[in-house]
Amino acid sequence: MSYKKANDILPYNLLSAVQQYIDGEYIYIPRKADSKLPWGANTDTRNIVEARNREILAKRVAGSSVGDLAEQYFLSEKAIYKIINAGKNG
Repeated sequence: MSYKKANDILPYNLLSAVQQYIDGEYIYIPRKADSKLPWGANTDTRNIVEARNREILAKRVAGSSVGDLAEQYFLSEKAIYKIINAGKNG
């Protein structure tokens, strides 16, 4: 996210109206609902997490215990169970 100067992009009358509510402070303007991107769309994080989850599922099928997987991947046992269940359903 980058910052832009309001006086460079907003018409004077709109800037004046906004200044009545917030003067000299930061304001976050969210994206329009139809412009929102899904989680991980701008980074490779989604692919990394999916690959990790496939690896966890494969190791579980090969016989690794949930406790060992949790320790190896620095996750809770509950998180490992969620990954396993999602892999079975997916």
